[in-house]
Amino acid sequence: MYAVIELGGKQYKVAEGDKVLVDRLDLDEGKSLSLTPLLVGGDTVAVTAAELKGAKVKAKVEEHLLGGKVRVFKYKPKSGYRRNKGHRSRLSRVAIQTITAAGGKQVEAARPAKAETKTAKVEKPEAKTKKAEAKTGTKAVKVEAKTKTGTKAVKADSKKDSKSAKSDAKTEKE
Repeated sequence: MYAVIELGGKQYKVAEGDKVLVDRLDLDEGKSLSLTPLLVGGDTVAVTAAELKGAKVKAKVEEHLLGGKVRVFKYKPKSGYRRNKGHRSRLSRVAIQTITAAGGKQVEAARPAKAETKTAKVEKPEAKTKKAEAKTGTKAVKVEAKTKTGTKAVKADSKKDSKSAKSDAKTEKE
């Protein structure tokens, strides 16, 4: 369940337990405030004013803090004009405690949906060789070739390659 609230002329999408940084509020730290949501969503979505009449969002001001420093630098080339100013925004951290639906019922937090895992269909190597045999009309032969890094399986599809691969395999066995 989520709600869209308005604080300080800005809209925020919040759920129970969320902490939101908003422009400084005139309330002291630790004070609670009650907000009227613009929209309540989740299992059912309330969009009309009649459906939102009884809906409330309770929040608590956790702390007042300063935002990160923002530098404003003005510069005009070849004239020696340089101005360096900056500011830090005054912010309040607000914790959302409860979202109450239109009927006065407290709404449970939405459970995250289980991520469905898709299992990729993996073909066996034997099935691939059978498909290749059916297409070319020749039998595929597996041959192990020695390389610097180790042994490597090599497939030969044509009749000429299969004969030479068979003879190479026989010589390696001997």
